[in-house]
Amino acid sequence: MSTKPDISVPSVAPSPTPSATSKAAKPEEEAEPVAAKKTGKGGPVPALDRAMLGSYLALGGKSLSQSLALRRGQLGREQRIVHQFWGWSERMPSSFSSIGTSTLMISWHGTKLASVASGAQDSVIKAAASRLAAYGKPLLLRWAWEMNGDWFEWCGPNNGNDPGRYVKAFRRIHKIFRDKGADNVAFVWSPNWNSSPNTSSNAMSRYYPGDDYVDWVGVSGYDFYSESPATLFRPVVSAYGKRKPIIVTETAAIDHGGGSKAAWIKKLSAYVRSTPSIGAVVWFDTDVQDDSKHNFRFDTSSDALAAYRSMARSARFSG
Repeated sequence: MSTKPDISVPSVAPSPTPSATSKAAKPEEEAEPVAAKKTGKGGPVPALDRAMLGSYLALGGKSLSQSLALRRGQLGREQRIVHQFWGWSERMPSSFSSIGTSTLMISWHGTKLASVASGAQDSVIKAAASRLAAYGKPLLLRWAWEMNGDWFEWCGPNNGNDPGRYVKAFRRIHKIFRDKGADNVAFVWSPNWNSSPNTSSNAMSRYYPGDDYVDWVGVSGYDFYSESPATLFRPVVSAYGKRKPIIVTETAAIDHGGGSKAAWIKKLSAYVRSTPSIGAVVWFDTDVQDDSKHNFRFDTSSDALAAYRSMARSARFSG
């Protein structure tokens, strides 16, 4: 595997039901930024009373530092979260100077669940825990995401249709990290917005490791079939939002023509504004996703860029 963090495949499972029609968003309300307060949730990465806004950045022809500089110039602000992907056996970072004061979120690939749960992978887990403990600063760790799909090695349908294997593996990793002193790591449990296949054995809730093992609940969701933000994110918000802060770990608007990308960004902003349990949104900001025909960047048109800039500068996203 390359020494560079590898890139995830965005969830592309079709919706099992037609997308809901969302209400028209009100114009974005601008306000002077104020100091965000901690909510008491989120573990090592405390949730705030304002939403944090960040991204996975992989822009064609640009390094991460150059991409961060471009977005800083366009938005007039830093990324609150910088998202990166790491392979299962890849050496974890003990420093990441290029992201400055931004919070690092690592999506860490899984492997076959039985080998994790049995202890056969303990040496890999211990090495990762030691490296991230040495990182020192609070960070978000999203292990084996979208486990309720069928497109990754660690997904339930590829592991005997037994969600208990995932739960056992997640809890084992959590224990090893705590035993190794990686108390700066906030654990993110992050299913896909809908389960594929949509069966009782693959239900999202069956993969939940338990409140003692999860600091943030994440969710992946893209409007591949023109789903509204409410359709994509409300099930997770409803199920877990009163217990844990919610982080939209992967999202982006698809260009369906006719200004659809800008319109969807406005809907997303309005939905987050009306949903206080959402503590962070992380955009999948790339135009070099090899297995997708879509350009996920928000600056593919002037109106989409303006909509995203308005969201980024709004009071709700001043965290």
